[in-house]
Amino acid sequence: MASSQPQKYKSPKWATWKFNLDLTCSVEDETFDSGNFKQFLQKVKVSGKTGHLRTIHLKHLKNKITVVSEKQISESYLKYITKKHLMKKNPKNLCDWLHVIIPDKTYKLSYFQISQSQD
Repeated sequence: MASSQPQKYKSPKWATWKFNLDLTCSVEDETFDSGNFKQFLQKVKVSGKTGHLRTIHLKHLKNKITVVSEKQISESYLKYITKKHLMKKNPKNLCDWLHVIIPDKTYKLSYFQISQSQD
């Protein structure tokens, strides 16, 4: 006779989560420094503690940063950290000009669309 209790889902032991951050438009315009942002990402909290990056690996290419984690990181947390970096760490106050969008499994920094009406 089968048990009536629902089976709990267990994540695989060696599961990895991969997030891509595309900084192309802002890096090409020289308004955003991707190297500085990578240093900021090294202070990510893992299990409530900062600086424990044993389970997180950062790969930095020219305009892209890839975050590979062995522990689950919420997508909203990475978006929050990116917004925090835009607000506090940049003297140009980039949060007024850039925002984070997630079109297809990649985080992308893009400029706000400002429409100018001509009379």
